[in-house]
Amino acid sequence: MAKLTEQDIINWKGSEDDYMNADQLEFFRERLVQMKEELVANATQTTNHLQEQEATPDPADRATLEEEYALELRTRDRERKLLMKIDSTLRNIDANNYGFCEDTGEPIGLLRLLARPTASLTVEAQERRERQKKQYAD
Repeated sequence: MAKLTEQDIINWKGSEDDYMNADQLEFFRERLVQMKEELVANATQTTNHLQEQEATPDPADRATLEEEYALELRTRDRERKLLMKIDSTLRNIDANNYGFCEDTGEPIGLLRLLARPTASLTVEAQERRERQKKQYAD
């Protein structure tokens, strides 16, 4: 079969037995690898940008630059965490565990995975976790 497109995933009407077949796994693997490459490129760009830092004698300008760098570093830290999640998800694909809820073992669903390829829970399981987290946080 030809390579699947995003539209093929959206239009999929197969049976549960055909869920997460080899073509679908390859589609999501490629999407995750592409995400990873973009994140690594962003990190490289940030590193280069920070190394080119100019000395600014004006305290207001220096404060502005430091705030911009701090924001950029926070963004990269979130991306670093996403990179770890992507690597974990790629390992799940290799182990044929991808696309199934960690809590219930039910299919997560192609549309949810299309929106969030690193999802490891069904919507219901995620909502349940969030309610429990909120309940214990109060």
